Amino acid sequence: MSRINGDQGLVMHWAFDEGTGASTLESVSEVRDDIQYVFNQAEFTEQSGPQWRPGVAGNGLLFDGYSTSIVHSVNEEDTQHDQESTSALSIGVWVAPRFYDWGYEGKLTAIVNRHHMERKQGYLLGMFRHGSWSFQVGLEGGDWRELWSPDGHELPKNEWSYVNAVFDGTLGTIKLYLNGSEIASTDLPSGSRLAEAFGTDLLIGKNNHSSMLAGVFSLQMFSGIIDELKIYNRALSAEEVAASYQHVLDSAHGGVHPHVPYDEIKLDRTPLLTDQHRPQYHVSPPAHWMNEPHAPIYFDGQYHLFYQHNPLGPFFYHIHWGHWVSKDLVHWRDLPVALAPAKDQLAPDGIWSGSATYDADGLPVLFFTAGNDSASPNQSVALARSTYAQDGDPDLVHWVKHPEPLIVQKQGIGAFGDFRDPFVWKDDDGWFALVGSGIEGEGGAALGFASQDMLNWTYKGPFYQADIQKYPYLGPIWELPVLLPLGTDKQGQHKHLLLVSPVGMGADVEVFYWIGQLDTHNLSFLPDQEEPELIDVGDFHFTGPSGMVDPKTGRKIIFTIAQGDRTSELEYQSGWAHNGGLPLSVFLREDGRLGIEPIQELQSLRGTQRLSIRDNSLAEANLSLKDVRGDMLEIQVELEPRHTTQLGIKVRCTPDGDEETLLYYDFNEAKLWVDRTKTTRHPGEKCSGVQGGKLELLGENLKLHIYLDRSMVEAYANGLKSLTTRVYPSRKDALGLEIWGDGEPLIKSMEIWNMQSIW
Repeated sequence: MSRINGDQGLVMHWAFDEGTGASTLESVSEVRDDIQYVFNQAEFTEQSGPQWRPGVAGNGLLFDGYSTSIVHSVNEEDTQHDQESTSALSIGVWVAPRFYDWGYEGKLTAIVNRHHMERKQGYLLGMFRHGSWSFQVGLEGGDWRELWSPDGHELPKNEWSYVNAVFDGTLGTIKLYLNGSEIASTDLPSGSRLAEAFGTDLLIGKNNHSSMLAGVFSLQMFSGIIDELKIYNRALSAEEVAASYQHVLDSAHGGVHPHVPYDEIKLDRTPLLTDQHRPQYHVSPPAHWMNEPHAPIYFDGQYHLFYQHNPLGPFFYHIHWGHWVSKDLVHWRDLPVALAPAKDQLAPDGIWSGSATYDADGLPVLFFTAGNDSASPNQSVALARSTYAQDGDPDLVHWVKHPEPLIVQKQGIGAFGDFRDPFVWKDDDGWFALVGSGIEGEGGAALGFASQDMLNWTYKGPFYQADIQKYPYLGPIWELPVLLPLGTDKQGQHKHLLLVSPVGMGADVEVFYWIGQLDTHNLSFLPDQEEPELIDVGDFHFTGPSGMVDPKTGRKIIFTIAQGDRTSELEYQSGWAHNGGLPLSVFLREDGRLGIEPIQELQSLRGTQRLSIRDNSLAEANLSLKDVRGDMLEIQVELEPRHTTQLGIKVRCTPDGDEETLLYYDFNEAKLWVDRTKTTRHPGEKCSGVQGGKLELLGENLKLHIYLDRSMVEAYANGLKSLTTRVYPSRKDALGLEIWGDGEPLIKSMEIWNMQSIW
């Protein structure tokens, strides 16, 4: 950038032109400032420096939203005696925000600051909720002043904005400029001077007094690209600000306001591809936090799946809807965030879980839980429509929210204040919805609603509810109700599958289900048996259900979150938290039980077949397994017990047995177990203990279908139950396999394949 009036009064300038490395030059003092970034020193992935991107002039620095910041120490001896430095201050900077912070505790996401608000000292230029922004200063005499951007002048996401803040103490004004034009001003007493924030460093991208979450995560961190930051000890004129803006347009962009290509600012999964624990063929966000995958839908030759996502970092905070698309339910592409909290009265505070269905024209629509903390309750059911009818985009990138909530909970309908996760379906009689809630004093419940036009809904009463006295583990509240048709049984009765996820005091946070009959007229559910069952016995690593009927095949498919098992400290260091489980096909077996199996399309990920044996003894099989090692494998094994009481397989074993994870079946107890007591020696990892649950084999051999994907272990037993767990071995040689059991079992068959990454 050119020097305005020779850049008279320029006291600091970061051009961010390095394009590589973990430091950046402040060119006036010629001091190189370190750039803080989580992977400067990486424990679980390859070390890599901060992410650089094209800027408005040369390069710019991408701030990841939770770990990237710059500390610049200020020479206080110089500022303490410099009267000019306290009577005027101007800041000019180009920013391209990627996401907005929620604004916890009312604090700004800092672009640049050196302030102490409680002492009313220093200055702070930063952003707030939904792109509003502010310049704030402490004045001598103990006064704190704030100037805010007016409505309509927010900083847009994924676009460049040129921001200027000018404090003129002599004249007594503060002014804000956006893209070269003044947008706000306020008057101060003439002769005002800044109160220096002595003992405080200048920070870029991080608030001097950020809020802390879980004792680990600093909130109010900038997410996006920053370029050409200049600080002056004088007040720039309106003409100088406009000329500086125009110079960038003319010199680097042909006179046109610069554009940020989405691929240059999006979350990048590349640094995580070498993470020793991050799954590579399970669906996951590019980076940071996810919880439930939800709202699966098929349209125009593609499957769409959405997910709860905090794009600011690997922690639960400001929830958006992430978005993937796939042609085969296996290989997924990352798409831009589909739904985000916005400056409205619908969902300013969060876009929480929901589902997808079709409107009267057969176009996809999303039903979501709208978070609005200014309303009571703060959860309602809302709708978003695809812009497909206007743009014909098969990726369904753009969605428009219906401006008003469709279903607002009233007193007497469920547990007031707990009302979320609509599951909506359409049939010939209209649209129907289940909403997760509870009945006061009685337990969790799925509430039923019906509509003839998809917009106006009638409450039909509890669809199904728990008896919390009889089944206390079903908890006071249910989340994520899912209803799927299973077809007809041997008696010709139409059966449905109801899934719920209990939460609240005493709840067992897992996926419970019933098979039963749907009463469409009364919108209620009659289970075949009152006691619920578990799909997965792995203890909380298989949660957050969603489901769909696949229009291509008629299959009923469910999706889940495979929760991690780590501390906040390790999630910070890793840069990610959680991933999706494998898509599962569920069906009604001949014996009336629920059948589950991973979808057949997963076979497309098979690489080299590593082993194929038949009718081996335990010793023979283990001899063959000596040469089979890996952390991305598919294993199919059938084991005939032959008077064996406990039988299974060890995975992720070190050669000396120091680390290993044991999956086994106890024939006396009729239970499937995982033993993680030797899974890891890492002092910070949590995964440990023995987990499992009931599995009736009824005389069958033990048939295990196992997927290893780095920290993921999924075992599907006899098409009846799954056991999902997480493992984080400390040793990189924890790659071995071993059949384990007492007695002399027969290994009827065993096949193992290498599995390929979907990314």
